[in-house]
Amino acid sequence: MEHIILIAYIVCLSILFVFGAHGFVMVYHYYRHRNEVDGVLPLTRTPMVTIQLPLYNEMYVVRRLIDASCAIEYPKDKLEIQVLDDSTDETVDLVASIVREKQEQGYIIHHVRRPNRKGFKAGALKEGLKTAAGEFVAIFDADFIPKPEFLRMTVPYFDTDPSIGMVQTRWEHLNGDYSLMTRTQAMALDGHFVIEQNIRNKAGYFINFNGTGGVWRTSCIMDAGDWQSDTLTEDLDLSYRAQLRGWKFKFLRDVTSPAELPAEINALKSQQFRWTKGAIETARKLLPMVWRSDIPFRIKFHSTFHLTNNIVFPFIILASLLNVPLTFIKHAGGFDAYFDFMSVFVLAFIGSFLFYLYSQKDIYPDWRRRIFLFPVFMAGSMGFAVNNSKAVLEGLFKRKSEFVRTPKYGIEGKKQSWKDKKYVPVKFSWTVIIEIALALYCGAGALASLYYLEIAAVPFQLLFTMGYGFVAYLSVQQALEARRVKLAQMDLTVEPIAA
Repeated sequence: MEHIILIAYIVCLSILFVFGAHGFVMVYHYYRHRNEVDGVLPLTRTPMVTIQLPLYNEMYVVRRLIDASCAIEYPKDKLEIQVLDDSTDETVDLVASIVREKQEQGYIIHHVRRPNRKGFKAGALKEGLKTAAGEFVAIFDADFIPKPEFLRMTVPYFDTDPSIGMVQTRWEHLNGDYSLMTRTQAMALDGHFVIEQNIRNKAGYFINFNGTGGVWRTSCIMDAGDWQSDTLTEDLDLSYRAQLRGWKFKFLRDVTSPAELPAEINALKSQQFRWTKGAIETARKLLPMVWRSDIPFRIKFHSTFHLTNNIVFPFIILASLLNVPLTFIKHAGGFDAYFDFMSVFVLAFIGSFLFYLYSQKDIYPDWRRRIFLFPVFMAGSMGFAVNNSKAVLEGLFKRKSEFVRTPKYGIEGKKQSWKDKKYVPVKFSWTVIIEIALALYCGAGALASLYYLEIAAVPFQLLFTMGYGFVAYLSVQQALEARRVKLAQMDLTVEPIAA
């Protein structure tokens, strides 16, 4: 039995090591391309641009989104705005009112409604393209506030090369300092944009449109097969289909689009679930196409890493489960060769640390303070393993689910609250029970390691304990708090009638 546990653990760590050590590859390319800076190009022509704003029940943020879109510095007669509104609540009337107001001010803006949500976001974008007048299409989700200079900074790149099909900007964070949870989210997204997207693009690898904050050449979308709704990440899907058709993408690290981060953990869980499951669905759909294509082997190899990196989450859970019996096996002795070999796997954590270190160092003057969040970020990543493993398994086994949009509350400052908002989830998933059980299990393992003086095992077991425990606690606490506030609001509503 001891040999089975040790071999299983080594296999598990090997998979985590391969994906974790990929951070070294990114750091290597970072050093090769770190001095390559994209200059500001002049806007020499003003082609027709359509801005698509896909919405579903966004009453708290739709005003700021439409206002910001209309404030973009571009000729009014060359800018079309489509509000692709699939809402089923008060958002519909609010959007209609705002659109009428903007139309009276001379903007070309349309309130586009569908009879149903067929295809969800992909279906809405596809429907809008049927009547879009733009040579280019910019897309912004409801949690974004596009900057006035957005089109002026992005559109000129299309004229540098007719094969450029999409230009993506880096996400900024409107509420990055709102809480510990938003700060760790910001670190994760900075790693993706500052290192992954930026360096992949400069190194000649495939990148992806991030669903928002970017501009497409309309002909590129159509040539690649239009938006498709057979995965939950329609943006990743279309990105790969377009690049396999020979289109080039451009990522602009220094052009940013501010966005609101989820301030409540159950909303964040639904977002992470959708991104994780959609990436697995896209990998299952497109990897055969990638390997049959005539693109260079290095791009095929890197694309495989890109599309499958979420597969690590079930192995994170397995590692946490095996950590505890390993403590007793090591204390019993007789397997020193195994444990000496396992020490190599610590290098993967160094690769991850460097990856996020450089992402913070590149864009923040106070990066030294921010990088101290890395242990919290690692614990949080481990804590989300249960939620995301469920997404991985559903994606692998082709279990279909709805596109659950991430609720937005219009939170930008620390004094604002999400608790009294309409869309706050008041229930938590059954996966919380597993998270609590794993937190207790890993905590017992940490105590056992301390008792047997197996000190090297303690930091990792504590990270697992903190991660599972923190995610489970917030999931329950925030759902109960939201329920309490809603019940109080209902009492206030009923009281005058009773009187």
